[in-house]
Amino acid sequence: MEHLANYFSAHGGLFFAALGIVLAVALSGMGSAYGVGKGGQAAAALLKEEPEKFTSALILQLLPGSQGIYGFAIGILIWMKLAPELPLDRGVAYFLVSLPVAIVGYFSAKHQGNVSVAGMQILAKRPKDFMKGVILAAMVETYAILAFVVSFILLNKIG
Repeated sequence: MEHLANYFSAHGGLFFAALGIVLAVALSGMGSAYGVGKGGQAAAALLKEEPEKFTSALILQLLPGSQGIYGFAIGILIWMKLAPELPLDRGVAYFLVSLPVAIVGYFSAKHQGNVSVAGMQILAKRPKDFMKGVILAAMVETYAILAFVVSFILLNKIG
């Protein structure tokens, strides 16, 4: 137990900051992978019958991928602030900074993927109304953007 206490007193800040990076990148990336995957499945079903709708289907499929980019960006920004002697309180702060983009990114990407699947149905039945599906999916994106902005502002407040 003493060894663990010594480790955290020497490297605890780095540990928590690294954990924050992992969460920001992994959770938002998992949500994006799920959302893009669901959209891709729906797109493949549509394109089997109507291959000329590829570009529109691709737009709907890719929308949930942005959350993974937001998490990756916050992860890189935290990584750029790492130092071997990072104090524990600052490392915990970096960990907490990662939580909005990680958690909201995960859930919003999953839900955006579901909305994108519904948008594929609009594209299949009413191609002229395709942008309605894009707008509906983009509404879910709002919360991912807000979470990214909160994480970004908090990160810059820490220094």
